[in-house]
Amino acid sequence: MARPRASTAAASKDRVFAAAAAEFAARGYAGANVDRIARAARLNKAMIYYHFQSKGELYREILSDMFQAVRAGVVEVASSKGGPDAKIRGYIDAIATAAEARPHFPPIWLREIAEGGEHIDESTVAYIRDVLASLGRIIEEGHRAGRFRRLEPLLIQAGIIAPLMFFCATARLRRKMERAGAPGLSSLTREMVVDHLQRITLAQLEGKL
Repeated sequence: MARPRASTAAASKDRVFAAAAAEFAARGYAGANVDRIARAARLNKAMIYYHFQSKGELYREILSDMFQAVRAGVVEVASSKGGPDAKIRGYIDAIATAAEARPHFPPIWLREIAEGGEHIDESTVAYIRDVLASLGRIIEEGHRAGRFRRLEPLLIQAGIIAPLMFFCATARLRRKMERAGAPGLSSLTREMVVDHLQRITLAQLEGKL
């Protein structure tokens, strides 16, 4: 296969990534099909395999994109000069910002969690480890300042991720529920959810819950 020019290759790789992200979000890893990805990207399968050696590598690239963004955001927050309260707020906002920029990710990650992380590799685990380590540093800083209890970071993370991913992944469901007579669901915003999670998380760490 002839080697495409750099600009053409970058553009086709972006198209493959976007098509694959939508496919994995809709059907999960097992149900995703490379032929459908190729059609959605308006490319032949050979171009997909030019950029990615396998469906697994493509899937891991999508996970890596999200977790690299989250890690960069939370490391920056943990290293900032704000107090522990401000850092917890910033930590949650950083995750929400990365998820909001990647609407394919919440359904992918919720399914991956349900499947026990079957398709994640060591590099993705390392990203998650670094994210939790950043949260742990913030909690420890708050504990030393007499502001926070020393709680397990994974438990705090679970209380952030589960409702945040649920909110991001249920936009269509919430619209259906509102049409069926459940009022107010469409007025629920990302800012409202983030503010709620910030207040709940701080209340847990401060021993108020």
